[in-house]
Amino acid sequence: MSAAPEEATREAKGLGGGRVGMLGAVVIGVSTIAPAYTLTGALGPTASVVGDHLPAIFLVGFIPMLLVALGYRALNSAMPDAGTTFTWGSRAFGPWIGWMGGWGLLAATVLVLSNLAGIAVDFFYLMLAQITGRDSLADLAANVPVNIATCLVFMALACWISYRGLEATKVFQYVLVAFQLVVLVWFAVAAFVRVADGSAPGGLSVQAGWFNPLGVGSFSAFAAGVSLSVFIYWGWDVVLTMNEETQGARTTPGRAAVSTIAVIVVLYLTIALAVLSFSGTGSEGLGLGNEDIQENIFAALAGPVMGPVAVLMSVAVLASSAASLQSTFISPARTMLAMGHYGALPKKYAHVSRRFQSPGYATVVSAVIASVFYAVMRVVSVNVLSDTITALGMMVCFYYGVTALACVWYFRGSWAGSVKAFASTCLAPLVGGILLLVFFVQTAVDSTDPSYGSGSQVGGVGLVFLLGVGVLALGVVVMLVQFARRPGFFRGQTISVGRSTTDV
Repeated sequence: MSAAPEEATREAKGLGGGRVGMLGAVVIGVSTIAPAYTLTGALGPTASVVGDHLPAIFLVGFIPMLLVALGYRALNSAMPDAGTTFTWGSRAFGPWIGWMGGWGLLAATVLVLSNLAGIAVDFFYLMLAQITGRDSLADLAANVPVNIATCLVFMALACWISYRGLEATKVFQYVLVAFQLVVLVWFAVAAFVRVADGSAPGGLSVQAGWFNPLGVGSFSAFAAGVSLSVFIYWGWDVVLTMNEETQGARTTPGRAAVSTIAVIVVLYLTIALAVLSFSGTGSEGLGLGNEDIQENIFAALAGPVMGPVAVLMSVAVLASSAASLQSTFISPARTMLAMGHYGALPKKYAHVSRRFQSPGYATVVSAVIASVFYAVMRVVSVNVLSDTITALGMMVCFYYGVTALACVWYFRGSWAGSVKAFASTCLAPLVGGILLLVFFVQTAVDSTDPSYGSGSQVGGVGLVFLLGVGVLALGVVVMLVQFARRPGFFRGQTISVGRSTTDV
């Protein structure tokens, strides 16, 4: 794949090249998705909506992610740049859309850092309670000053590791990702053994109908599955933001993105089948429809499934959230680095640590913003914090959709005579991008209802909608301020609009 000379040239930003290979990229991608953390909160609510069609919904969610990933791979092959959505959107559509696409990525990643840190705090004290046998230790997570202080410590540690560059990140992630995957597979095998020996409360045999998305009872339930896909698969694009630091910058990140999604969908299906077979979908006891256990499925099922080693699941969820907290720093730091490099943000954001060859200033800024946000929201209201995280789903759909359509527009002159090129740079990203942007609009409409999210409202309008629109509106304001101070980027002086001029 090739492109016009100005787009094909990778802009040097001072990042350390060749730091991560294919395996390391996939490990970091899996880490950012955080399967143990994601599954413990997603399995119950999803099963309560779609019943035993949980595997089908996981497959449905996999499709748009894969289609968008193909678009990311094509763009990365032509323009490997740490700015990803920001840079590619600016190349394809111009600086204004590119800037807002980058803002969507920053909003989603920086703010979700606070949620990951909060989850790590909860499971840290739960783990201490399980290890020591002192249940009162688990209650410390509800103590606001203790919670905030612990969260800030976790955030500082994750920032420190990220500041030290991808070498330190890679080693840290190998350990935590390997541990959580081993525990999740252990849990699945143990659940199937319980089903086989007749000791499982559900004791269901795997059925082909579970994989049929047409069996879902209603369109609203089906839409809930698409909604879920944003959260359970989000994070794989982190491997693209490392492209300038990856071995084989034009090919490895794209392959790693597709491989990451493939690994995750296999893991999700395995756990879904194990949990369904073991528990069933009843509304009582250990059934997945029981509202009392839906918030944290693994906390409820680990004991009955894994017996005396159930504490390993708490450690695995803690490891999952801690690993994702650290690896999630990669995307916002490198996006801000690129925005500073091209003049869309102050030049200091383009600072790279000479010792570690990492975006030091941007990494610290990400940690400070996320820490302040968490501390303030934790004091104001837990519901505001959870509703903000829910609203970020709109940001994810927005920037994924912008990136996918940027692929279609950038390669619009490269499809002639090539079915493969048309499929990979037009059809796949077009369908994936449209699906996610439709969901973005649908979520915005649905979230105006106060019942969406925690039920909080302002003037009869749902808080999730106000927060989501507020984040976008703030992005527009910041963009206009940057235009007034740094008009060069917005006038195309630092990054030009272009298109692929050769066949793919």
